[in-house]
Amino acid sequence: MPQYLSPGVYVEEVPSAVRPIAGVGTSTAGFVGVVPNSLSVPRPNKDFDPTQAVGNANRPFVAETFAVPVPAGEARLCTTFSDFTRFFGDFSTDAGQRNLAHAVNGFFNGGGSRCYVSRVATAGDVASALRTFEAIDEIAIVAAPGVTTIAARTALVDHCTKLEDRFAILDVDEVLETDGVFDPTLLDPSNDDNVLPDNSDYAAVYVPWIQVFDPATSIQDPAGTGLVYVPPSGHVAGVYARVDTERGVHKAPANETVRGALGLRYGISKPVQDGLNPQGVNAIRDLNGNIRVWGARTLGGDRNAEWKYVSVRRLFLFLRESIDEGTQWVVFEPNDASLWAKITRNVTAFLTNVWRDGALFGATPAEAFYVKCDEETNPPELRDVGQVVTEIGVAVVKPAEFVIFRISQWAGPTTN
Repeated sequence: MPQYLSPGVYVEEVPSAVRPIAGVGTSTAGFVGVVPNSLSVPRPNKDFDPTQAVGNANRPFVAETFAVPVPAGEARLCTTFSDFTRFFGDFSTDAGQRNLAHAVNGFFNGGGSRCYVSRVATAGDVASALRTFEAIDEIAIVAAPGVTTIAARTALVDHCTKLEDRFAILDVDEVLETDGVFDPTLLDPSNDDNVLPDNSDYAAVYVPWIQVFDPATSIQDPAGTGLVYVPPSGHVAGVYARVDTERGVHKAPANETVRGALGLRYGISKPVQDGLNPQGVNAIRDLNGNIRVWGARTLGGDRNAEWKYVSVRRLFLFLRESIDEGTQWVVFEPNDASLWAKITRNVTAFLTNVWRDGALFGATPAEAFYVKCDEETNPPELRDVGQVVTEIGVAVVKPAEFVIFRISQWAGPTTN
């Protein structure tokens, strides 16, 4: 308490009870790729003479060795694709680096703005790279483009489940065929040869691989098309980021164009997707000439019950992390009715903004959510062990996955 020793007017600053909770970012991605220490990158030959016969001594393109400057296991922030090429090399003929390069390029082209990238020597090292990502709090999406081993995909899911503030986008193998024909039963959990990862509401999987233009392939074979198939996880992460920015994390990242995709490894029809969607396999389809993400389910689909939609899980990750970071000031405050009122006031203000953004269902805030922090949630036995408990309930908006119009014949109004 201040001391007043002589008569006079004293003006004091009183801290406000309002401590706004800011929504955390949801679109920063973390990518892990298998990249060797050095790459062979094709470059135009400045000594090429088009008037001479093309041979070993006169080639339009030459291979240039690029020593990757970033040690394996270290993460680098990239805000443009140029950052990526400086750290990890341009498009090359190495399959692992190519998958990673196209994923990062697809992320930025699709609407992403920030991502962390780490390289590993083998797919078995993905888990160690993810431990580096644990200290980077802003990462909200993780993927290992083209890495489809059971251990790597399990590491991605375990990483997200443990931290509870990020979501994994998983890839499956490029080839899903039986006798040379696309076989959707390979994605059925009841199949002994099932290639899907285990169920998780912290992850989503997308099929098939997408076709893109690859500069390195085009340079190596000028007479060819330069088209290659790449895993979709990086491009889908760009869709997530774009939807988060334009609409909000509550909007399902589906019915959205995959920018940069020129074709698909397999065409998926509606009857085929009828079997995949309940399992939580999200299809990428060519609809009227537009390649779109046509699914919004977590891995496991119907078996995940209330967490079967990607947007619902990611919205709760956003709410949890925002409230967590925005209420750190509460720790060690006197646990009394005044603190409970402050918590209620600040969380209510935050959720009101979330409701106004269209993420919560209800005509009024009272219909959309409630916040309860009082003597009932904080009885003496909890206060004695240093706990303050706040109960929050929210009515989330879920995607209109099945749009149904009922049409029937009408004879028209009768006349008297």
